Amino acid sequence: MSQDKLTILRNSTEHILTMAMEELYGQDKIIKAMGPATNDGFYFDFDSKKSLKISKDYFPQIEKQIQKLIQLNLPITTKFVSEKIAREMFKDNKYKQAWIDEIITKDKKIRIVTIGEKGTGHYFPDICKDNHLKSTGTIKAFKLLSIAGAYWHGDEKNKMLTRIYGTAFESKQDLKKHLWQLDEAKKRDHRKLGKELDLFVISDDIGKGLPLLTPNGTVIKNQILAYERELENKAGFQEVTTPHIAKNDLYKRTGHWQHYKDVMYAPFGIDDETYVLKPMNCPHHYMIYESKPRSYKDLPIRLSEPGTCYRYEKTGELSGLTRVRALTIDDSHILMTEDQIEAEFDLCIDMVIKMFKSFGLNNYSVRLSLNDPDDNLKYIADPKIWKLAGEKLKKIVKKNKLKCEVATGEASFYGPKIDFMVKDAIGREWQMSTLQLDLFMAKRLGLTYTDKDGQKKHPIILHRGLTGSLERTLGLLIEHFAGAFPVWLSPVQVTIITISDKQNKYAKEVVDTLKEEGIRVSLDDRSETLGSKIRDAETQKTPYVLIIGDKEVVTKKVSIRQRKIGNIGTSTINKFIEKIKQEIEDKLIN
Repeated sequence: MSQDKLTILRNSTEHILTMAMEELYGQDKIIKAMGPATNDGFYFDFDSKKSLKISKDYFPQIEKQIQKLIQLNLPITTKFVSEKIAREMFKDNKYKQAWIDEIITKDKKIRIVTIGEKGTGHYFPDICKDNHLKSTGTIKAFKLLSIAGAYWHGDEKNKMLTRIYGTAFESKQDLKKHLWQLDEAKKRDHRKLGKELDLFVISDDIGKGLPLLTPNGTVIKNQILAYERELENKAGFQEVTTPHIAKNDLYKRTGHWQHYKDVMYAPFGIDDETYVLKPMNCPHHYMIYESKPRSYKDLPIRLSEPGTCYRYEKTGELSGLTRVRALTIDDSHILMTEDQIEAEFDLCIDMVIKMFKSFGLNNYSVRLSLNDPDDNLKYIADPKIWKLAGEKLKKIVKKNKLKCEVATGEASFYGPKIDFMVKDAIGREWQMSTLQLDLFMAKRLGLTYTDKDGQKKHPIILHRGLTGSLERTLGLLIEHFAGAFPVWLSPVQVTIITISDKQNKYAKEVVDTLKEEGIRVSLDDRSETLGSKIRDAETQKTPYVLIIGDKEVVTKKVSIRQRKIGNIGTSTINKFIEKIKQEIEDKLIN
């Protein structure tokens, strides 16, 4: 089933959930606020009287009532009504009145969806702009999943409501697969594994959404950056370093202040000037380009930076490493001539695909995010340029044989983009790399180069986010690998275990030899049983364990235990080094 059809199914199921709860507990106690479909299911936000406190214990009763309404095969109809009629229909619901206020600023009429008919004992009208099924009997598989608190409109200043999450699928088989995925996701939760493997910390003394990477987490981040720098060096990128703040006027000139001010932190003063924490690296890179005259012979100029940026995310939306307020964006901005566009996009696409392979993310597609021609507030109003840029990206996507879907209205305010969507080990989709074509910003800022005829021209800009955010990428990879990172990324690649104290001297020699070869190694010479030491190494998901007993000391060898496989025999230390270094170089996923 397509995502559009799933959205219709889930939107309809959410309305039936609301109807079921009103029938069970009364309209005077269940006051509906909102309830949209999502990519994975749906949720329903409601207010309730103090005498009724819904918990997960209520789910079996609610699901039974939903099933009853499905079996009745009630008709689902829609119609448009005037503001006056809508206000009368929902006169006792302040949340619906607020929705009506919002709707009438754009439309004259309000769309009403109705389940059932008056006088039958089952009648439920609601406000909804989306499409729905023809009847309740069409629903084959649904499940209520969890319950949580949520602020009205996501604003912490508003009242805390109750939110019920659920999902629906076309078949019971699809639902079963999804529930397995959710169960597996709990085991892989990067917040849980991050603590168990000592990868990152969220400290109340530092602040919400401001993760601290531990030595282990920093090793992984640095390995990712080292690989990115290797790719960039081969492709002719030049790394730059820029400060964490800039004058607010710069962001007004670029348009970011007008379009992104909701996620930017409040300006602050230094002397008589106004500054902001940077939410993105782009403007800083533009000023490096602007710092001296440029010729067409200098282009393309590829500037890159893993720069920390700061964006305001609402407290309720923060989540470990995947939704943060301080994020390291592995950014690049390529300033080029018009005839270099295709080659530079090809170059970046090749880098992205190589990176995905090294992460074991082999299931990916792209979303071609275009502007909405009817929205002149969100986008710079220049239909001709937008059409040109969109057609250019379509050609590039087709040439590179990328599986693609088009998303109208998802472009950045300054240009269309190619968003890479990857599926992890359990089939969940994540947005990762982004390539944006910008035909506006250079002209807006007066960035120029001299062409071969001596004329001043504005360069084209390619915005490239290789992973997007390194913090989010780390969270993704923790869950993708379930904490069992490939050798090249593992914080500790080898753990040395001694059977008794008698082997400690030789074990330390092995440790020193591995360190000299650049291999990350730890020594477990505690006075614990061998089994206990092996279990601890397995818990920490170390790729290789080298066991040293009396026999290994005499033969100057090590017994090798490989993660997921077990014992794979003995080897000289030089042979083992040769084996593991080859795995690291090849970035094998095991």
